Amino acid sequence: MSTQPVTIEGFLQAVPVHGARGAAAFDLVSSPTDDIADDLVIPCTTTTPRIVTALLTEIQPGDHLRVFGTLIEADVLDGSAPLTVDILEVLAPAPARALREMVADRYGDYIVIFDADTDTVPVFIKDGTWVGLADNPDTIATLIDIHQRVHGGDDL
Repeated sequence: MSTQPVTIEGFLQAVPVHGARGAAAFDLVSSPTDDIADDLVIPCTTTTPRIVTALLTEIQPGDHLRVFGTLIEADVLDGSAPLTVDILEVLAPAPARALREMVADRYGDYIVIFDADTDTVPVFIKDGTWVGLADNPDTIATLIDIHQRVHGGDDL
């Protein structure tokens, strides 16, 4: 398997996705020039707990990031993201205009993120623990109710 350590700067394209075994996946948009035609979308993943928590609770689409990790060459990919991130730095927060269409809201100890571009709503506990993805805003209460039943009620 051919891999190489890399450092890449770019912008978080969308809300990161919580994956299996505590991983988080996200797309980083990087451009070697100022021409939009040169933009590269780099699929990334990480299992580093501190980075996963930051991606799912603090970092927003449009944030300017620098990532350090291992790049896997395309001919050896096994369905995983080509960049495994070991270190992540936020260089600058997203401009307010990039966040205008996203809203975070709280339901007690639960946090939900509404995005105007999609009906699905990610749901987390305030400590960053992934709860699930509600199909639409009307199913948030059902998802939270199921989570509370499975995990012992309101005492989180």
